[in-house]
Amino acid sequence: MNRTRTVLLAGGLGKRMRHLGHARLKPLIPFGGVCHLIDFSLNNAYRSGIPEVLLLSHYSELKLIRYLLSAWSGKPGFRVHLGPYDGLTLADLDASYASVARPPESGTADALIKNARHIFDCGCSDVMVLHADHVYNFDYGPMIDYHRASGAALTMGFQEIAPEFVHLFGMVEFDAQRRLRSFVEKPSHPVANTIFSAVCIFRAEVLQHYLAVLSRTDWQHDISRDVIPAMLRGGEIIMGFPFTDYWEDIGTVERYHRAQLALLGTAPTMRLEDMPVTLLPQYGRRYIREERNIADAIVSEDCESDARIETSIVYPRVEIAADAIVRNSVLLTGAKVRPGAVVENTILLEDQVFPRA
Repeated sequence: MNRTRTVLLAGGLGKRMRHLGHARLKPLIPFGGVCHLIDFSLNNAYRSGIPEVLLLSHYSELKLIRYLLSAWSGKPGFRVHLGPYDGLTLADLDASYASVARPPESGTADALIKNARHIFDCGCSDVMVLHADHVYNFDYGPMIDYHRASGAALTMGFQEIAPEFVHLFGMVEFDAQRRLRSFVEKPSHPVANTIFSAVCIFRAEVLQHYLAVLSRTDWQHDISRDVIPAMLRGGEIIMGFPFTDYWEDIGTVERYHRAQLALLGTAPTMRLEDMPVTLLPQYGRRYIREERNIADAIVSEDCESDARIETSIVYPRVEIAADAIVRNSVLLTGAKVRPGAVVENTILLEDQVFPRA
């Protein structure tokens, strides 16, 4: 693990998340009643025995850094390296943050270039790239072992999904030996149902080479749109590693709503106890199959309402009037439901009052 430099891309704007992303960094969007999107990749790295993850952030990063310092400091054998901000503490963050000069970044590959000294100067043999908006539990160890044993220049995670969603992702096709044959980012007319799960491991010197070559061209500064296609054209060995368990890219409000409700029911995509607890950890959460007025719901222990709650997720500090009904909905921290209201197929934001007066 010490030979692998793990970087976490967390600089996206999350424009497709609409009101969920308003004035909020996408990785800090809450999920499952217990955590934030960024916590899944960090928790996977921690449980895989990876000693350090390098944060590559950009948009609204002060909020993100403050969160990581408060929620992820003190983990035994694990730390988040904050790149140019590394060494700052919660006590001096506000005073020191503005003094750090940051060049602008134009995309995921540009983020690697602008942070090259934090990535390559440690003498790593491989660079693993993760994203901060994916929901999944995964041990990276077997993928790293497979990558090294295969001699690949790049190993890409892949998963089979429903054909109607392939156009949202990078479509991949492999031969019988799992060597990449084609890669198309967000295809207009998909011809396969296998997609890039956005976890990838590069041989460090190969990645440096292609970043240097591409930086001298007119390019889009993107790993998926530039680096991977260039490596494929260059004849590099690119192997695929299957993601057989649940994996979700939370890219839109609709997918966010659907992914949270998929935590419920007789075949949940992920168990409550398998998710990291970083959002108000002082509150317990329960999955309730059927209990008095609640059926098939994840509910914070401080929810004492007699309202009917069905197939929903209720975060801490939510207030629901006794005669209200909540169905197929997600109520984020501090939301309030007025008397007589029916909340159905809805996401209520933090401290939102429904309906409005």
